[in-house]
Formats: sequence, C-alpha cells, structure tokens
Amino acid sequence: MNEPLLKRLSEAHGIPGQEDAIREIVKEELAGVCTFETDYMGNLFCRRSGKGGPTVMIAAHMDEIGFIVKFIDEKGFLRLQPLGGWDPRQMASQRVFVHTQSGPINGLLAAEVKPKHMLSPEEANKAITIDQFFVDLGLTGEEAKSKVRLGDMVTMNRTFQTMGPLVTGKAMDNRVAVYTMIESIKAAKDPVAEIVGVATVQEEIGLRGATAAGSALKPDIALAIDVTLANDIPGIPEHQSVTKLGHGTAIKIMDSSLICHPKVVAHFRALAEKHEIPHQMEILSAGGTDAGGIQRLHGGIPSFTLSVPCRYVHTVNETIHRGDLDASVDLLARYLEDAHNGKYRYD
Repeated sequence: MNEPLLKRLSEAHGIPGQEDAIREIVKEELAGVCTFETDYMGNLFCRRSGKGGPTVMIAAHMDEIGFIVKFIDEKGFLRLQPLGGWDPRQMASQRVFVHTQSGPINGLLAAEVKPKHMLSPEEANKAITIDQFFVDLGLTGEEAKSKVRLGDMVTMNRTFQTMGPLVTGKAMDNRVAVYTMIESIKAAKDPVAEIVGVATVQEEIGLRGATAAGSALKPDIALAIDVTLANDIPGIPEHQSVTKLGHGTAIKIMDSSLICHPKVVAHFRALAEKHEIPHQMEILSAGGTDAGGIQRLHGGIPSFTLSVPCRYVHTVNETIHRGDLDASVDLLARYLEDAHNGKYRYD
C-alpha cells in the first residue's frame, strides 16, 4: 500500500461541490500516465489510451460528507447546512475546520444542550438533531462575520492513523476509491481497453457528478469504486455484517441503487479466482454508488461496483484493512487488462 498517498487523500478536504484539492492530487499522481479533461461540474476525466478496445469508465467520487455555513449569529456562532448523510450521534464534541477565503480556521462542533451536570433524566434521554449543532470559533460576532462567508466549507479536523494492519481517518469514503483508481490505472499492463478514470463530484448528495459524466462519456462499461459496510464489530449480528475486514476486496452483487450486471460480476469473480486475489461477495441492502447513476443512461450501460470494506462509515474514524485495499487495486488492474474479453450483451 502506498501509505503516503492514502494519508494525503484522507487528510485533504473536499465536500460536495468543493472537491478542488482532491482533483489536484489526482492530476499530480496520474501525470504522464493519463491525459486530462475537466467538465463544468468539476468531474476530472483521466484517459489512458489502449488499443481500440471498449471504453471502460471508472468512477471514484472525490467528495466527503461535510457542511457549509448557512448563518452567523451576533455572538459569532455558525449554523450549518449538512451535505451528505450525517448521523447526529457521531457529530458531538468534534473539532472542525472552517475554510475561509484567507485559509482554514479552527472551530468546535457542539450542540445546543446543557452540560451533563444539569440534565434532567428526560433531557438526558432526548435524541440530538442535526439542526441543534453549531460551530464555536472563539470569535465575536463582528470578527466571525469579517472572516467567514455563507457557503464556506466546514470539514472535520481528523488526521490519518495506523492501527496494526488497519488504517483509519476521515473521508476514507471515498478517498480509498480515488486511491484504488489511481493505483490500478498505473498498474494495468498493456490494456486493450480505453480506460477513462473519472474522479467524480457530488456523489454524497445524489450521484450527480457520475450521472453527468456517464452521460457525456457514454462508456461501454462503467465501474464504480466505493467503500461498503464492514459491520464485523460487537453488537451487530453476523448475518448483517455485509463484509469483514481482512477478507479481501468486495465484489458487489447489488445495493439499493443498482443490481450489478451479472455478467460483469461473473467476470470479476473469475479473475479474482484465477489470480488468487482475496475477495468476498457483497449484498448491501441500503446505500448506493456512482454505478447506480450511470447504469440507466443511453439505454442501459453494463455497470458494476467494486468495494473496499470499511468500518464506521460516515464517521470521522472510517477504518479499512491494508490487505483489502491492495486486493482491490490488484483485481481492478487485472480487470482493466482483460476488459476487452468481456461478453455482456444478452442474446
């Protein structure tokens, strides 16, 4: 695993619609390997020419869940508009960055609740809602309004960390997929297929970038790379684990956004078995990926998702296994070398 690259991607900041920092990393990493084009939405197309084979689109979304500033009160506290699927139970007592025109400034994410010492039993048992949260910048109202604008990006202040064979940090969803796309495009040997890696935007608010990119590109095959749930932790029944860390990359059968093309699923499974790449099969009952936004375009595009198992998704401690990430890169690279052999049309 290229740990410095994954760390750099995880610690970069980019919410839906403001993915600029991640786009620049992708360009730097694939310079000399791909040619680049950016559309009006901010999707980055990274093209590696093959030998006239089918066009394979790889979609890996750059955005992380986050917030924008929607109100600044007279005391300098900020109210937030969430972008993406936040669980308010995971938001309390976090540190954040507020990304202003002059650079990021530190803030504390807190909720409008009494301290523990003052809570009645009824108050203690009441669920916190997202709209109760605010950011404390340690500034007066006048100071805050002079530095912060409505629409400024707010992201979590959390660094990359290793734990044995595991790595954890913010925005592993979906920076591990951006990593997988970069490393597999580099690793594919002598591909026949025309490979177009697309670092997509605005996935967390509805698969928007990938849908636009797929419409423009009209690929023969569409592959999304994303994380999936690894619920292999205490308190969750084994039959709801979806995937397990350390058991390899996940070949998706379905999620709530698409049923992966069965012939593409079979192709990936056969390659994993042939090359002895650790893998597991994934059925996700809730949640979707960029492939769901591409599948129904142009009369139907054979679409599929390769997943990296991840614990604690949509928290600041998203955690993956190094071996699963390596297996994901390996399997995707082998597929890119063999994509021209795929037979996906129904007779």
